[in-house]
Amino acid sequence: MTRGEGVSLGMVAARRLAELGCCKIAPGLTDAEFADIEGEYGFEFADDHRAFLAAGLPLNSPFEPEPGVSHAWEKPWPEWRDGDPEELREQLNFPVEGVLRAVESSGHWRPAWGARPDTPEAAVAVARRLLADVPRMVPIYAHRFLPAGRGTTGHPVLSMWGTDIIYYGADLVDYVNQEFEEPRPEHPDDWSPQATVSFWRDYL
Repeated sequence: MTRGEGVSLGMVAARRLAELGCCKIAPGLTDAEFADIEGEYGFEFADDHRAFLAAGLPLNSPFEPEPGVSHAWEKPWPEWRDGDPEELREQLNFPVEGVLRAVESSGHWRPAWGARPDTPEAAVAVARRLLADVPRMVPIYAHRFLPAGRGTTGHPVLSMWGTDIIYYGADLVDYVNQEFEEPRPEHPDDWSPQATVSFWRDYL
């Protein structure tokens, strides 16, 4: 998929989000804002993700906890324009921190990492060092992510919760429909996303 096709994909996803009317949408991010964000947090948006946010910036609604829901996200849309930098870093680090929690609490350990250290603390320290080089994942909404990378596009959207990682959309347009259309559309018979991002696809 070319850069032009990626831009088109992001714009179609943005239009579909607006059609579904699930959130307020502010004017999109400018080139200067993208440059500031990417410089501050050390990644580059994929082309379709960038086009999606350039077409319009989704806004969070006032948070109203639902009875019986223990894992609600107060700010599921990353607040790229005016958000708290520490909150944005937490969202960006969510995939890695989820794996580290699994290392510490449930004994998760990848064979490629070699022998597991004897204590959970030492295991987390080694895993943190090894995870520093894995591909960056960029939040779209809550714990749904796209890989970073200028010049790339068309990645499947992944739902990431620790080592529990699943496909949540074959691409950004499919993801918007899956997340926000009601009732949620059924997958077609030939629905077969193929993860493009190394390391993380091993958990699918």
